[in-house]
Amino acid sequence: MNENILGIIAGVLTSISMIPQLIKVIKEKNVDDISLVMLLVLISGLSLWVWYGFMKDEMPIILSNAFAVLVNISLLVSYMIYKKS
Repeated sequence: MNENILGIIAGVLTSISMIPQLIKVIKEKNVDDISLVMLLVLISGLSLWVWYGFMKDEMPIILSNAFAVLVNISLLVSYMIYKKS
């Protein structure tokens, strides 16, 4: 398999992996089972991958991880909205 195709497939799968969780949180308005620390660590790691992608000028790394950052920031915002005080 071509390494670029493999990278694109891996990036797409990784990027969309949190979408079902985001949909569930939005539908149920419940974030009790979501770890804030996990979200913050994940967003930090993905952001570093975006930075790495820019350093290496690798568009698949940049795009897939930037999309994943946006999805996870959406989940973080949902966490803040729906978290019971």
